[in-house]
Amino acid sequence: MQITPQTVAIITGGGSGLGEATARRLHADGASVVLLDLPGGRGEAVAADLGERARFAPADVRDEEAVQAAIDVAREMGELRIAVCCAGVATPGRVVGRKGPLPLDTFRTVLDINLVGTFNVLRLAAAAMTENEAVDGDRGVVVMTASIAAWDGQVGQAAYASSKGAIVGLTLSAARDLADKGIRVMTIAPGTMETPMMASMPEETKTSLGAMVPHPSRLGRPEEYAALAAHIVENPMLNGEAIRLDGALRMPPR
Repeated sequence: MQITPQTVAIITGGGSGLGEATARRLHADGASVVLLDLPGGRGEAVAADLGERARFAPADVRDEEAVQAAIDVAREMGELRIAVCCAGVATPGRVVGRKGPLPLDTFRTVLDINLVGTFNVLRLAAAAMTENEAVDGDRGVVVMTASIAAWDGQVGQAAYASSKGAIVGLTLSAARDLADKGIRVMTIAPGTMETPMMASMPEETKTSLGAMVPHPSRLGRPEEYAALAAHIVENPMLNGEAIRLDGALRMPPR
């Protein structure tokens, strides 16, 4: 897909980390961007920093009305042709820990944000994209975010790995569902990345995690996720697949 002055992208989790990097990359490539993120975060400041062709839309990805309102903002700016889903949480917890079984509400919340929230954006963005005029048969693309935990779930990642594995499973089915509408669906599965989730870790821990990556032996950078998202947008044959972005890392049990 070629980005034109009318192209609009909506990015969830756009106020930080992978989402911010993707919003900045797509904006630099010429797209208008809508940063969907929780109120009180950095989303509004990032949109203001980008300036022209950028808007902030406060929303929880689980909220149907708020997400639809953000999509409406995108459609006011032009043609919504790109959606990138980066919002998520990584709440840890063993199936049975020192305090007993993992609370069911904890498990539900992780799946509700990571999986149901992603699906909510996918379905509403795709519905809006169906109204676009097809260009070379393409009306839009949705990029979802999984994790290598979908395959390599570690100790304490039961809820997180379940949610990300479900997104991988959703990818091909959604791509096939939307193929006759000219909408592609792809997933990026990052490894260990330099994101706000990592920011609170000691430098020694981050260095150790980076050293586990075969090559390059470091943490991934949000800009590298953004570059892959941008390539997915541009390459019309990328559809129905989850791509690992991990430097050949396979996570150990712990």
